[in-house]
Amino acid sequence: MSSQAIIPLLVTMMLVTGVCNTLLTKYQDLQCIRNCDDPERIETFEQPVIQTAQMFIGEMGCWLVVAIFAIIRRYSSSSSDTKAQYAPLLTSSSEPSSEDATQPNPIRASFAASDDGRQPLRGPILLLLALPAICDITGTTLMNVGLLYVAASIYQMTRGALVLFVGLFSVLFLRRRLRGYQWSALVIVVLGVAVVGLAGAIAKNPQAKPVIGGGDADGSPGGVIGTASPFLALMKRSAVQVSQDLAVREISDEALQTVLGVLMIAGAQIFTATQFVLEEWVLENYSIEPLKMVGWEGTFGFLVTFIGMIILHWTVGVTEHGKNGYFDAVEGWRQITHDRNIAVSSILIMISIGGFNFFGISVTRSISATSRSTIDTCRTLFIWIVSLALGWETFKGLQILGFALLVYGTFLFNDIVAAPTAKFLRFRRKQAEPLLPEEPIEHM
Repeated sequence: MSSQAIIPLLVTMMLVTGVCNTLLTKYQDLQCIRNCDDPERIETFEQPVIQTAQMFIGEMGCWLVVAIFAIIRRYSSSSSDTKAQYAPLLTSSSEPSSEDATQPNPIRASFAASDDGRQPLRGPILLLLALPAICDITGTTLMNVGLLYVAASIYQMTRGALVLFVGLFSVLFLRRRLRGYQWSALVIVVLGVAVVGLAGAIAKNPQAKPVIGGGDADGSPGGVIGTASPFLALMKRSAVQVSQDLAVREISDEALQTVLGVLMIAGAQIFTATQFVLEEWVLENYSIEPLKMVGWEGTFGFLVTFIGMIILHWTVGVTEHGKNGYFDAVEGWRQITHDRNIAVSSILIMISIGGFNFFGISVTRSISATSRSTIDTCRTLFIWIVSLALGWETFKGLQILGFALLVYGTFLFNDIVAAPTAKFLRFRRKQAEPLLPEEPIEHM
């Protein structure tokens, strides 16, 4: 199979694994673990820290692929050396075509480091990859918490705010330059995220969880109050005050949860953008195979997450208010090992994340920016369609407007569509400087 023929397969698998990752995580969040017969007190799986560890285990799975290909290369090289002793000289019929010679295999490209004089990333300086891994921990955990309160499609659309922070941080730290239409595109992206959040807040979602964990004897929320409930309480008090000023009679807990979830997911993009900028800085100064980079980040990320889980468990998880919460690692492990659906979905999530990283790295330098943006758009659409088909959310017309703004803003920022101004046509003749020339690796 030729190099170009395999790209559609890799793109398809990248899309499938990316969609499965989000849907499987949401499916895991919807699994009942306590009081399943009482709709008023039902509790579902809420372990965002463990889900973050799952992601890093999936990234560590890239080492397995690296090892397999290393064995294949060693076997192939030894076999070719043996055959070379008896191989005739190349004839005109056996010469490789110029087309095959100029088109590198996209899978092999994921194992090849850039040979442009940059210092190889090895030894103690590998610890530099712990910095983006820590950003990944923070961003992923915040997004996992946010996914508890919003529909899967709103989660995926809100992640579109990433382009905003990547643009800002690239200007501040990497000394990139943005043109006027790109700043306008960032404003459009912000509006799109706001409209998506508004759509989720004003429309009822059948899968929103009004009960945030178990209740204490006095009826106050307990259980998983660990991280999010103080924010909910503060937001509710503020909302009640606003409602009194505006004569609004009732504030929906579900709407507040949705707003909180959207804010968490959007805020998490700050850490994801920081991760991308750090990775870009590393790749500008050092040379390393892309798949090994993911493997090292997964290793560092898992170690830091595991140590953090132990510390948080003994400082927060064992307390009265932390029991059964986000940081109760023993309870989280019990839920995974005693519920088949949660256990199976955990394994599938790790496989999908590993597959998404492998297929994504294999094609990211073989396709255009237009194709990458189209893949991201299709991923969001498929997640939305499947969520509607499964009854996980209801159709929201306003969400279409928000999604359209996000897509248009992203496409405009990446020079995929033209700004409707004559002035832009003159600027477009000059090639815009790419913000992240090394094409950052999206891990989930």
